Amino acid sequence: MTLRTSCRWLLLGFVLVASVVASPAWSTPGSHVLVLGRVSDDPKAHYGQLKPLLDYVVARMGDVGITEGRVLMARDTHQMQSYLRRGRVDWVTETAGSAMLLEARGGARPMLLTERSGVSRYHTIYFARRDSGISSLDDLRGRSVAFQNRQSTSAYIVPAAQLLERGLSLDILLSPHDAAEPASVGYLFARAEVNTASWVHKRLVDVGVLSNIDWDNPRRVPASFKRDMAIFARSPEFPRALELVRGDLPPRVAARLREVLLEAGTDPAAANALASFFGTTAFLPVDPRTRGELDRLRAGALRVAAEVE
Repeated sequence: MTLRTSCRWLLLGFVLVASVVASPAWSTPGSHVLVLGRVSDDPKAHYGQLKPLLDYVVARMGDVGITEGRVLMARDTHQMQSYLRRGRVDWVTETAGSAMLLEARGGARPMLLTERSGVSRYHTIYFARRDSGISSLDDLRGRSVAFQNRQSTSAYIVPAAQLLERGLSLDILLSPHDAAEPASVGYLFARAEVNTASWVHKRLVDVGVLSNIDWDNPRRVPASFKRDMAIFARSPEFPRALELVRGDLPPRVAARLREVLLEAGTDPAAANALASFFGTTAFLPVDPRTRGELDRLRAGALRVAAEVE
């Protein structure tokens, strides 16, 4: 990221919060303020998705002293980890892989599992052209793969961790025209799901990875592409998204926030806010099954961060 791009991103983040808060977003909030955070590459769009539910929650937390809400964006998980450690953010909504990095490195505590469009878990699918000769993950040595971006659980963290578990090393490529080394798997970031499908279809890369939800979305994988491609591997299921709180958030505030979110799924007054909140349909407790899935995901995310990035 260039200095000019960084400055523009910070300016946009400030503009988004300036209309709803009197002090800058990076100032330490008071005990009456609940700060909702999100790692974002599109802060303007995400602000509109986050603010309605934050307003709904704040209106129901007066009994624990919360009277104001703010949204705080971070460029990446490293910045969000810093916000958590310094108490600048109270509640974070994230995909499961990024959430586990925030737990491990930022001291965040998973609070609830987030169900989106009626789905609380999903998995990664690996696909290639039918004529590629690829039939398993073991065939990827010396091949190229398109991930989505570094924040994606299903299209980066999970597949990268699975490849490392199989003894495959990962090396970033300069472009789709760059060849992978014979002993490793070359990778690039396609940024958008439709780009991943297009790159595989056009033979720019050998393999693409997406969530099963994106694979089934014709806007992201057009039927004309899918006819020439096939799924050759899948990951185990993992949680779709999580709500977290900072580790030192006062217990009574954390407990009330959890209560309000659990009740929101059946409250008609929350329907529009939940729809804006990434199509959320319910918040669910983190049960032993979910905790086990998160522990495996956490180990994989930390390995990817240590060995690939």
